[in-house]
Amino acid sequence: MKSVKRVVKIGVVELGGNNPVVVQSMTKTKTRDVKATVNQIKRLERAGCELVRLAVVDRKDGAVLNRIKKSVGIPIIADIHFDYRLAMQAIDAGVDKIRINPGNIGESWKVTEVIKKAKDTNTPIRVGVNSGSLPRKILRKHKHPTPAAILDTVDDALAIFRKNHFRDIVISAKGADVKTTITVYEKLNKRFVYPLHLGITEAGLPFRGGIRSAVGLGILLDQGIGDTIRVSLSADPVMEIVAAYEILDSLGLRRHNPVLISCPTCGRCDVKLASIARAVEQRLKRYKKFMKIAVMGCVVNGPGEAREADFGIACGKRTGLIFAKGKEIKRVKEERLIDELFEVIDENIDNR
Repeated sequence: MKSVKRVVKIGVVELGGNNPVVVQSMTKTKTRDVKATVNQIKRLERAGCELVRLAVVDRKDGAVLNRIKKSVGIPIIADIHFDYRLAMQAIDAGVDKIRINPGNIGESWKVTEVIKKAKDTNTPIRVGVNSGSLPRKILRKHKHPTPAAILDTVDDALAIFRKNHFRDIVISAKGADVKTTITVYEKLNKRFVYPLHLGITEAGLPFRGGIRSAVGLGILLDQGIGDTIRVSLSADPVMEIVAAYEILDSLGLRRHNPVLISCPTCGRCDVKLASIARAVEQRLKRYKKFMKIAVMGCVVNGPGEAREADFGIACGKRTGLIFAKGKEIKRVKEERLIDELFEVIDENIDNR
C-alpha cells in the first residue's frame, strides 16, 4: 500500500497524496546552450518525462532559465550547488522548483534567504542529500556516509525549513550503495510527511546502472515508498525515462508505452527469435499506448504466454501462431510473422 504524503505542486504536476509516481530526468547539456537544452527536453517529453532538472552552474545558466521554460511543456527544476544566489536567480526566472544540497550550500542564513524567496513565490524546494557531499561536521561525527550520517544531514536541513514555516518540500537522500539507500528511505518514510524523490546516485552505465536502480527503487516502490523517481544513468537521458517506466510497469504502478516480453531461447527454438524480437521492439516505438506484446520461441511456454499477452507470436518450426486478446488468429511463415503481427495489432487498437 502506497505511503500517502503531503501534496506538493510543481507546475502542473502534483507529487504526493494519491498521485501516481512521477518520472523525471536531468538534462546533460550545458544549460546556457538554450537550443541544445530545449531540444533535449523535448526529446525527454516525447519519451514520457514529466519533470526535468537543469544544472545551474553560474549566472549565465540562470539567465536563460526563463527562455527555456517558455519553450518546453513540462515543469523545470533548477539544480543548485554551492552558491545560494543562483537559487535566488532561478526563482526570479520562474522555475517550477529548485533543488538545493544542504551539504554544500553554506551557512544557514543562506538557506534561510532562499526559503524566504521561495515562500514569497510559492516555489517548492527539493532538499537533496547525496552521500558524496555530506557536510564536514557530519562526516567528522560519522567518519563515513552511513545511513545515520545521511539521516542526520536531512534532519539538520529540515530544521531550518521548520523554523521558517516552509512546507512545500520534497526530500531526496541518495547513496551510491543500494542497501544504504534502501535503509535511508525506509527511515525517511516513517519520519516525514513530505514527498520522497527516489534514486540511486551515480548508478552507472545503462546495463549495470539499470539493474542497480531497478533493485533499489523496486524494493522501495513495492513497499509503497516514493513519489517521484529518476534512474541516473551515464547515457542519453531518454534511456533514463525508458528504464523508469520499465520499473514502474514491472510493479504495476504505471502503464505507459507498449511492453515487449520475449523468451531467452534454447535448443528448441527453430526461428531467429532475437532478430524478430528486436524488429518488433523497433516497430512498437510508434505506438503511444500500453499493451503487452509476447514474442515466444517454442511450443513449451510460447502459446500460453502469447495467449496471455494483448498480442503475441508463438513460434514453431520456421512458422508461428499469432494471437490477439487471448485468441489464436492465424498461422504464418517465419518471414511474414512481423508484418502479420502488426496488421493484427492495427486492426485491434486505437493508437491515438
